[in-house]
Amino acid sequence: MKKIGFLSFGHWTPSAQSQTRSAADTLLQSIDLAVAAEELGADGAYFRVHHFARQLASPFPLLAAVGARTKRIEIGTAVIDMRYENPFYMVEDAGSADLIAGGRLQLGISRGSPEQVIDGWRYFGYQPGEGKSDADMGRQHAEVFLNLLRGEGFAQPNPRPMFPNPPGLLRLEPHSEGLRERIWWGASSDATAVWAARLGMNLQSSTLKNDETGEAFHIQQAKQIRAYRAAWKEAGHAREPRVSVSRSIFALVNDEDRLYFGRGGDGEDQIGFIDERTRAIFGRSYAAEPDVLIEQLKQDEAIAEADTLLLTVPNQLGVAYNAHVIETILTKIAPALGWR
Repeated sequence: MKKIGFLSFGHWTPSAQSQTRSAADTLLQSIDLAVAAEELGADGAYFRVHHFARQLASPFPLLAAVGARTKRIEIGTAVIDMRYENPFYMVEDAGSADLIAGGRLQLGISRGSPEQVIDGWRYFGYQPGEGKSDADMGRQHAEVFLNLLRGEGFAQPNPRPMFPNPPGLLRLEPHSEGLRERIWWGASSDATAVWAARLGMNLQSSTLKNDETGEAFHIQQAKQIRAYRAAWKEAGHAREPRVSVSRSIFALVNDEDRLYFGRGGDGEDQIGFIDERTRAIFGRSYAAEPDVLIEQLKQDEAIAEADTLLLTVPNQLGVAYNAHVIETILTKIAPALGWR
């Protein structure tokens, strides 16, 4: 069994070909798609976070709205760039959204990726410490965030408060019990996957990772997952970890599918550079008739290793079409592969 959800990047563009022509379109349709996905039996509604772009950005208002409109589905991010975040304020936002959702948040965080502007986190008021990189800063913000989520008091109370305080040092409120165990780290390298395991975070691995061995993407990703699980076991955590991978998968079952994706997926991995020093490998997309698609997906080692699969959806094609994409995977592909 696998949990199967969707991942939306939340694009919008003022184009006649787009069903999301404004930020309002994207936000409202994101809520509607989460409701539709829950009705179809999907397990998760996840959203990407990008700054300075015509995409979803500040996630917590959206997560809270989805939580208020749904009952069962997991609600998450993949991922929040921690270089931009105040961990203290984020704990309050996350606690509020999780309580509204009844404890269904699954927050993916990371050190971030190249953005639309140069060093965008500087505009948010952050800069790395002496001798540190922006990646170091992102991981440091993440560690502060994780510690605060434990809910332990740390702030000295005012002896003459406006309202009565509980005894002892004060923590941030509202506190959502259990959220600390529902934090995921988006790892692009094997080393950061191991680091996440040691800190007790779940693992999110997307369709991009550092090209560390020259092997096929799904093989490298599967090795990363196995290294993560070994580090988790060595750390001695009490619970079992969760691991997700994301994929672009389209089953061609009607003329509309063939119109959009009938030329097939990107059948080969792609190589590129996410910065001057980091060679990255980008995983292939899948698009084929169901019987062909099933055989292709059987060969994907990383999907086999993961317990959660996030389907990246083309949100600009509208709610109805994306619900169709999700339903087709749930009904025609997942059962044949033993995912359901």
